[in-house]
Amino acid sequence: MTTGVVTATRSDTLRHVQKLMQEHHISGVPVVEDGRLFGLVSVDNILRALDFGYIEDTVEGRMTRNLVVLDADMPLTFALSWFERYDFSRFPVLDKEEKMAGIVTAGDIVSKILIEMNKEVNKMESDSVLAPPAASSVPGGRYYREFPIKKFDFERGGSASNEIRRVLKERNLSPKIIRRVAIASYELEINLVAHSDGGKLSCYIGDDKIEIIAKDTGPGIPDVELAMQAGFSTATDWIRSLGFGAGLGLPNVKRASDSFDISSQMGLGTIVKSTVYIDEATLKVCAGQNAMERR
Repeated sequence: MTTGVVTATRSDTLRHVQKLMQEHHISGVPVVEDGRLFGLVSVDNILRALDFGYIEDTVEGRMTRNLVVLDADMPLTFALSWFERYDFSRFPVLDKEEKMAGIVTAGDIVSKILIEMNKEVNKMESDSVLAPPAASSVPGGRYYREFPIKKFDFERGGSASNEIRRVLKERNLSPKIIRRVAIASYELEINLVAHSDGGKLSCYIGDDKIEIIAKDTGPGIPDVELAMQAGFSTATDWIRSLGFGAGLGLPNVKRASDSFDISSQMGLGTIVKSTVYIDEATLKVCAGQNAMERR
């Protein structure tokens, strides 16, 4: 986004805004007071004022009030989709305190999108998922794998938990255990995507238990006890608009786990560990199937 945006106040005249546009070669001026966004004056507003003779009116009565805004932490791809959806040429950008942080124009997107795509391609080429050990392909053998999870990567959100569920099905574990681990791994993966700066989701399958660990690099949880309450969420409106951020993630993980542990430090990150124990009946079934395969 462009910061240091040229702005007007509600008491300014449209003539004054017209001069701002001419001086700075811009086609839209946000109306901002003490950081709060009240509206926007576009070239269309100015042309209409000139045509109908109210160019000396104040901005307050003539500005566009019903604005579509972006959040500063939205991914660039999300902003791009909004340009396509609303057919606007600019969007004001608000920070977490809902104060004016900048503005994004169609020109900003065009000039930056190739650079961002380049970076993404480089990341994809450099990123590597740790390959599971050979024993993981043997039913009943121990298994360990780490999945790198990127911030706001909702398109691939859930792919790690799907892979974990596939491995559990291959091992013929009971549907009940698979369902519980799938819930825990999915919720932890989406938490990494929506609420962290990125991190890793790891899965360990041992002889008698399955451990799912989510470890991120920040920003940390200020009140863990509050975060564990069903319905509490720090998700922004745009994350909620995607269907996430209902505040049920961590409570669901705890309910699905036999053992649950969470630790968090502000600025350093959060570690959540979910353990599901494999019951004796399941172990016997797996052992029997392993014996059949060896024959």
